[in-house]
Amino acid sequence: MISAHHIYKAYRGQVVLDEINIDFPIRQVTSLIGPNGAGKSTLLMMLAHLSIPDQGQITLGQRNIVHISKAEYAKRVATLRQSPGLNLRMTVEELVAFGRFPHSQGHLNAQDHQVITESLDFLDLQPLRHAYVDELSGGQRQMAYLAMTIAQQTDVLLLDEPLNNLDMKHAVQLMRALRRLCDEQGRTVILVIHDINVAANYSDHIVALKHGKLCFSGPTQQVITAKLLGDLYELNFTIQHGQHGYYCSYFN
Repeated sequence: MISAHHIYKAYRGQVVLDEINIDFPIRQVTSLIGPNGAGKSTLLMMLAHLSIPDQGQITLGQRNIVHISKAEYAKRVATLRQSPGLNLRMTVEELVAFGRFPHSQGHLNAQDHQVITESLDFLDLQPLRHAYVDELSGGQRQMAYLAMTIAQQTDVLLLDEPLNNLDMKHAVQLMRALRRLCDEQGRTVILVIHDINVAANYSDHIVALKHGKLCFSGPTQQVITAKLLGDLYELNFTIQHGQHGYYCSYFN
């Protein structure tokens, strides 16, 4: 289990996270939700071992992650940031191979190539295997980055707003893939997301932040309520829950 204990973070005197205590359930999809400036991405970067809290600690399997080397951590936790920052001209296959670096250190063996192929197959990206990343659509490129993250073969995957700039079809494809990673491979998936309807219909667990504080958390079916979402976003919500899932309306 990955957990946050008494997390406090401030930038230039501005409190970003304040007394955050969360246990993220294993082998489930957890969505971090809340308004802009709530501290969601900051918390995710701490879980990723890419930012350090001013107070408190992040633990993985009851170990404070500051005592886990970055190399070891990369074999257990994979992170897909909003802007991965890989602007080199490369094929999809070459991009996905970067996910094997924590294991191969750049020297790919037969097992690495097998994992790369399996990751491409998992997302139906074989037709794009030799396509150049910079020539893909935004949705295709995001799926390629997800394949790279999958190829890292970690127990935990962290994704920061992976649906940004995706159309509905690609957003659904990506969320279905994350759902399968959890259900079929037992991975733990934690993502920052703004689309409350997507969060409600694909997540097992919801963590809501507001003004740097934990607003609420719990199983999706318990926390997707008009009252809780209304207080979180300061909007009037109507929640419908039927055979095809949740519909959260805030246009009234």
